[in-house]
Amino acid sequence: MFEYSNEKAIEYIFGFSHSGKSVKDLSRIKMLMSAIGDPQDRLKFVHIAGTNGKGSTARMFDGVFVRAGLKTGLFTSPFIIEYADRIQVNDRNIDSEALARLADKVHEAVSEFPEDTGFSQFEITQAIAFLYFEEQGCDIVVLETGLGGLLDCTNIITTPLLTVITKVDLDHTAILGDTVELIAAQKAGIIKRGVPCILSAGNTDEVRLVVAEKAMEMGSRLVIPDVDEISVQNSGLDGTNFTYKGRNFHTSMAGIHQTDNALSVIEGCEILRDIFDLTDEDIREGIADAVLPGRTEILSRKPLVMVDGGHNPDGVRALAKVIAGKRPCHAVIGMCRDKNLREALSVLIHHVDGFVTVDGFSDRAENAAELAELINSLGGKAIPAQNGLLTEIENMKHQNKDGLTLICGSLYLVSAVHEIYKN
Repeated sequence: MFEYSNEKAIEYIFGFSHSGKSVKDLSRIKMLMSAIGDPQDRLKFVHIAGTNGKGSTARMFDGVFVRAGLKTGLFTSPFIIEYADRIQVNDRNIDSEALARLADKVHEAVSEFPEDTGFSQFEITQAIAFLYFEEQGCDIVVLETGLGGLLDCTNIITTPLLTVITKVDLDHTAILGDTVELIAAQKAGIIKRGVPCILSAGNTDEVRLVVAEKAMEMGSRLVIPDVDEISVQNSGLDGTNFTYKGRNFHTSMAGIHQTDNALSVIEGCEILRDIFDLTDEDIREGIADAVLPGRTEILSRKPLVMVDGGHNPDGVRALAKVIAGKRPCHAVIGMCRDKNLREALSVLIHHVDGFVTVDGFSDRAENAAELAELINSLGGKAIPAQNGLLTEIENMKHQNKDGLTLICGSLYLVSAVHEIYKN
């Protein structure tokens, strides 16, 4: 029996690589879950995949279920403020004692496997999370995939009540495929036989065709929200007011793109309404309550400071719609080199008057000087940071009191910013 403090538990978890050995099937995670008693088989899930919008959609479902009085587990990635925020029950992070105790249990199971099994940090975290959700007696778990869907380790579950596919776009192309059709096929891999599936209204015809074919193959009822039934009253930094099928809703997260996520939640809750006795008020207030750190998040209003972790072209396009016209706009930006930097930056430079580029927030961060060079080559204006992250942000806020200071480019950068201001 290994005894872990919270610090040692985190150290143990972080000792695994992000992705582990490459996988061709789910056999590795099946072995691990079997070794800890398959807690996932005794839980009910809403399973969410997609390129963009997973986190926002998950938070909205969570808000509805908590508002309805259900004990609700939430599993998300990556963490924004601290590791424990990936595993929540009724909006409270897993506590230090439970994390240490369950990491100990997972460690015991892992120690029985050969050293070269190659478990990933995500798999270890998922094992801890499922044990915790069962221990807490969760009525429902909102489960966000990590990468893809078909071969994502969350796809070991067999008891979802609903699957949800949000906006699908090009990202992680080296792993998932280099066309939206190939990526959509990976996301559609979470569809289970006879289980209803919601597909976000914001998808292309190519994505809809791939998902529809998979749903038909699996005998799954496919629901795509009807965009002709939505009427947007207003949208701004304080969220969006809209009407859908004659009912009024409000999203607190900025950006009109959040209406696509909200529609998926509304339609999904209609399917689950009778199972959990969900009311119109539960759905309306749960969506309005939902917030997601790091997504068009306002840190300060005077001066106006926003952080956003959108890191692929579609995520940046959504951000661009939120900040459009808010000039002067200056940005502290850091991006990971494995992303489509050129396309994302080509969108963003038209809305930002000047960039300061940073690195050091992740081992995958693009070099600040090279990122600045790329921005300048695309027609933007950028200089590499001359000081630490906090100093650069504070200097920009001071020099841009009447405009928007934006911190963007990566969720890892957002996490670093939260850590700075928390301390």
